[in-house]
Amino acid sequence: MDKRVLYVLAAATVAGCAGIVLWMQAKPLNAEDLWAAYVQHPESTAISFTHPRDGTLFPPEIVPPTFRWEDGNAAASTWLVRVEFGGGQTPISRLSRVRWWTPASQDWELIKKCSLDKEARVSVLGVGPGRSARVVSAATITLRTSRDEVGAPLFYREVNLPFIDAVTDPSKIRWRFGSIASVQPPVVLTGLPVCGNCHSFTADGRILAMDVDYANSKGSYVITPIKTQMTLATSDIITWDDYRKEDGEQTFGLLSQMSPDGRYVVSTVKDKSVFVPMPDLAFSQLFFPIKGILCVYDRQTKVFRALPGADDPAYVQSNPSWSPDGKYIVFARAKAYDLQNTKGKGKVLLTREECKEFVEDGKPFLFDLYRIPFNAGQGGVAEPIAGASNNGMSNYFGRYSPDGRWIVFCKAKSYMLLQRDSELYIIPAAGGEARRLGGNTGRMNSWHSWSPNGKWLVFSSKAWSDYTQLCLTHIDENGDSSPPVLLAHLTGADRAANIPEFVNARSDAIAKIGEQFLNDYSFVRAGNEFYRHADADNAIQKYKQALELNPDNVEAHQKLGFLLYNVKGQAQEGMAHLRKTLALDLHNPRAHYDLGMALLHQQKIDEATTHLMEALRQMPNGLDDQYTPVRLHLTLGEALLLAGRSEEAKAHLARVVELDPTNPGGHYRLAQALAALGQMDPALLSYARALKLDPKVDVSPALHHFLADGYLRKRQFHEALGHEQRALALAQAQDDAQLVATLQKAVEYCRQLEQAAKP
Repeated sequence: MDKRVLYVLAAATVAGCAGIVLWMQAKPLNAEDLWAAYVQHPESTAISFTHPRDGTLFPPEIVPPTFRWEDGNAAASTWLVRVEFGGGQTPISRLSRVRWWTPASQDWELIKKCSLDKEARVSVLGVGPGRSARVVSAATITLRTSRDEVGAPLFYREVNLPFIDAVTDPSKIRWRFGSIASVQPPVVLTGLPVCGNCHSFTADGRILAMDVDYANSKGSYVITPIKTQMTLATSDIITWDDYRKEDGEQTFGLLSQMSPDGRYVVSTVKDKSVFVPMPDLAFSQLFFPIKGILCVYDRQTKVFRALPGADDPAYVQSNPSWSPDGKYIVFARAKAYDLQNTKGKGKVLLTREECKEFVEDGKPFLFDLYRIPFNAGQGGVAEPIAGASNNGMSNYFGRYSPDGRWIVFCKAKSYMLLQRDSELYIIPAAGGEARRLGGNTGRMNSWHSWSPNGKWLVFSSKAWSDYTQLCLTHIDENGDSSPPVLLAHLTGADRAANIPEFVNARSDAIAKIGEQFLNDYSFVRAGNEFYRHADADNAIQKYKQALELNPDNVEAHQKLGFLLYNVKGQAQEGMAHLRKTLALDLHNPRAHYDLGMALLHQQKIDEATTHLMEALRQMPNGLDDQYTPVRLHLTLGEALLLAGRSEEAKAHLARVVELDPTNPGGHYRLAQALAALGQMDPALLSYARALKLDPKVDVSPALHHFLADGYLRKRQFHEALGHEQRALALAQAQDDAQLVATLQKAVEYCRQLEQAAKP
């Protein structure tokens, strides 16, 4: 066989394998000859390393990293990677046809051994094509290996993007637990149909606490001992909604933190947050709280109470973090804000439409870091931390070092989570000059955690991918930080890693996390997320799963009834679920409204009116964006009009235009009620207002017939004829044969009267 064919076959066999020489041609190049040529003429410089950076310090237990570079010389088609050591150690030379190189395990162990506390030089030479190949580009960096081990495993979450996908289907979110020495830590938790979020551990790594959705509360929180085979049990769950439950306000309790000794948990309650999906894949969520106070739960006494000094409703107090001795809490604070479109409303998560001043107008929102003494839950005076407050920036996510000497925090131009420009800064724990960490990458640095020995900091970054990855930086005794080490091997290519936390435990301390708390309400919560994002099919599936567990789940029946009737066109099944809802809970206003609308659609006017009136009676101020007072009064007014109860309809339709003067349908239906009552002048005024707001609202033959009747009474036959003709045209467009026949006679009658009145 031709040797050239053999070379091609060999190249195909090993292509893409890291650490293997990929140079294959009729006359292979000699690495030493290339290096010698470069040493004689070292002027080529077009290469730049993207990872690692010059001066990077690696932990001793890390698996082989991938070296990546960019080459500005288009002539380069092959690259020589050369690693040189002091002390007479033979260099490592490898050739690659791609702009990256991952050392083989044997090479990497040698590199770490020979760079322990001393520099190794890594050079990459770009080589042009052809038999007389020459070096056309080059770059050199140095690296070292630290004697300081990381010494602890990581627990972190991997999320599918865009973030809205993870919100609507949280079952795809997964958690990993393991050492950076593993090729990829195992998945220990996945498949939850409800959201699990921020987590924290005690200082000794014996207790895990994590936000979860349980039953009908988004403020649920599970606290459970660490075991190899763990179970998140119902008995381990608390809910932040239990703080001042009598207020009737829902709480999410986001960004909660367990105290180092495990006795207390602190969280933000009575919260309201901007929570907006964004179109950019990398930054597909805008989230930050604009209202909330700090609340402490005492696991011994099982009591919730506000933390004095961090409980001022005039401010938002969020993302608390404990000092290692449990004596202080550092938290982010800003003046509470009531959005223009939500004033007086109590929603916990605010939509894009409600957050116009932030999403469209770019209104800034800045946080300062504050510190407060804990005093066994008695609190004290909260004071701004020098270097992390009043600096014209947003300061958040403060985390104490394990020895209590330092605080590392995030700083960005505005807001909080997922900020493109966020960077990590370090200050003395008592406050002082803020120094930018040398470990920062070029795009988003956030979600950081100290290793238990205080030597390393893990954080999230988007410098290399839209899918967030984890990085390490070494922090020395002076608070100086080394260039970032990318932990690309820890995360799947299609997932964003966030909320990494070092755990003071063995790397095999957690093998599997299961749950016992998935009940019918868990599936209702999952269905509600799909419902909120107009994904009817998945919502229906979740509600049906809830009913399999509990055939008497009221909310599942109500939501199924609405979706099946209004979205899927399955009227009979939808009606059955709505009637089942009321059989289980006669005081369910949503079901009364939905059933009333369905009956109205079926022209069962009297029964529809009864249910719509009951819905309004039970929720006179509405409940949410779907059941607003304007909508309740408008639909009831329409039903009363159809029932011939014009005086009652008038009262409800007048309420519509009082609540919303720009509602064209309200003005139009009010005109219809007024015309039916023979009140011509106000009817015409309301009709004119409706047309000015929206000409397309003019769809009712009845209105024009009533107006014609009013003009006839005033012997204004020409105007009466015009309205009867308009009524006839609308009836013909609606293909109502019986009404058309009636109106044709009315038109002819008006025409005869008009002719007879002419001189």
